[in-house]
Amino acid sequence: MSQATDTTVREDGVIESVSGPVVTARDLDAKMNDVVYVGEEGLMGEVIEIEGDITTIQVYEETSAVAPGEPVEGTGAPLSVDLGPGMLDSIYDGVQRPLDVLEEKMGSAFLDRGVDAPGIDLEKTWEFTPEVEEGDEVGRGDIVGSVPETPSIDHKVMVPPGALDEGETAEIVSIESGNFTVEDTVAELDDGTEIQMRQEWPVREPRPTEDKQTPTEPLTSGQRILDGLFPLAKGGTAAIPGPFGSGKTVTQQSLAKFADADIVVYIGCGERGNEMTEVIDDFPELPDPQTGNALMARTCLIANTSNMPVAARESCVYTGITIAEHYRDMGYDVALMADSTSRWAEAMREISSRLEEMPGEEGYPAYLAARLSEFYERAGYFDNINGTEGSISAIGAVSPPGGDFSEPVTQNTLRIVKTFWALDSDLAERRHFPAINWNESYSLYRDQLDEWFENNVAEDWPEQRQWAIDVLDEDDELQEVVQLVGKDALPEDQQLTLEVARYIKEAWLQQNALHDVDRYCPPEKTYRILGAIRTFNDEAFDALDAGVPIDEITDIDAVPRLNRIGTTPDDEVDEFVDDLEDDMTEQLRSLY
Repeated sequence: MSQATDTTVREDGVIESVSGPVVTARDLDAKMNDVVYVGEEGLMGEVIEIEGDITTIQVYEETSAVAPGEPVEGTGAPLSVDLGPGMLDSIYDGVQRPLDVLEEKMGSAFLDRGVDAPGIDLEKTWEFTPEVEEGDEVGRGDIVGSVPETPSIDHKVMVPPGALDEGETAEIVSIESGNFTVEDTVAELDDGTEIQMRQEWPVREPRPTEDKQTPTEPLTSGQRILDGLFPLAKGGTAAIPGPFGSGKTVTQQSLAKFADADIVVYIGCGERGNEMTEVIDDFPELPDPQTGNALMARTCLIANTSNMPVAARESCVYTGITIAEHYRDMGYDVALMADSTSRWAEAMREISSRLEEMPGEEGYPAYLAARLSEFYERAGYFDNINGTEGSISAIGAVSPPGGDFSEPVTQNTLRIVKTFWALDSDLAERRHFPAINWNESYSLYRDQLDEWFENNVAEDWPEQRQWAIDVLDEDDELQEVVQLVGKDALPEDQQLTLEVARYIKEAWLQQNALHDVDRYCPPEKTYRILGAIRTFNDEAFDALDAGVPIDEITDIDAVPRLNRIGTTPDDEVDEFVDDLEDDMTEQLRSLY
């Protein structure tokens, strides 16, 4: 973190009491949300309550052995992040301390308390290329140059939003190209403002924007059930609730790998260490399907696992969304994964209880809904103050105890987000992945995204999707009857509907995240698979109407090949589906 690098640290007070991560201090000259350093070891903390001369601090590290009477030092600055080149391809803890740098300092993966490091490398030089000239007028947030941060992403250097007032401009009096550190001045304005590649921004304060638009372009994910039935818009919000083992983390990791966002910010908030280890090990090895470079070249990971201090977990989502906003201001589309917001809410609950605040439902603080809203409201598709457009798509996993969707975190999240991907333990037990329940899930973005799908995939995309929804709805009703009387007791047309629904579920909605081909399915292929199933449906019902027995219809050789479309290489799909549709049509028509 950056608070101590350019702020004079002074001894202001003494510790009065310690209760886990919550410390009270007396005679501390501080403001709300100021960063302070607690105890002899200088543990980082944040002011969360001030009452008279008593200041309450949440400490971001383990507080064992911290005792009353030890000093508390204030910085006079709020909890902020370092913004600049070097954030991508980095792994941070919840308060933006780079874990690889801390490990190098300690010589061990087990970090000592009180160790700090800036969020970005202050000594590394970057090649700065100006995009404006001396004499040009610039306003707040305007782009003055760029730096090749990674092989995939150019980092835009901007006038800090707080450097000028809204509507105010200033003239560039000097600007240079060359290699600079993030603290070197690369440009100067006529009002004396010096522009560096590095900025600081308070994590709890949204960065300013010009306007928030209605998103009309989907964040294509490569997951058929998401793109086909429950699409998410670029700049949209989504929740993935589900019980233990149902696939929340795998779904989010698939989205992080394959969603067509320019930047990915992945927040591991209170999840198991082995899951974050898998992410940290996998991502540097994964090729980016968009550029062919390493996926980490456009990814920032924030790892705050369940064995890390609880207070840092409360701040990690703010750290992540602030980094996402910085790249949004450059005109990039950012996908932010928060896994999981339930662990974040539990951290709030623990700190709230130590503050002896009045508990709300199930012990969560009364402001739970407000905090969730503040987080998701920072997502969206924005007109930026510098004239660019950018988006943040926020996807939060929710881990309801026992899979109970009526618990407070899930319910409050549902009131805020517009896309709901409900994971189902029964589907997971049947090895149907992704285990997203198509009867409980929904997307409120479908209508506003239809035009994009019509123009970019197929004109009848909405019609095909609605047909699939109708079949799945009918299948859901028929399954209740089947449980009572058996499938054979149904009329033949209803038996055929069950067969068509089975192929929709197995060949279209089911997807193998470990298969080299099937793990990612472009929208065009998603459309072709469903089209092939509908061809079977239309021809099969024609045959049934002509008097062909249901057993003969379902026994034709071509139909099982529907299950192989997903694993067919993308460049061979059109030929495979054309041949399959011809074979199904020919075989079914030969029966009558």
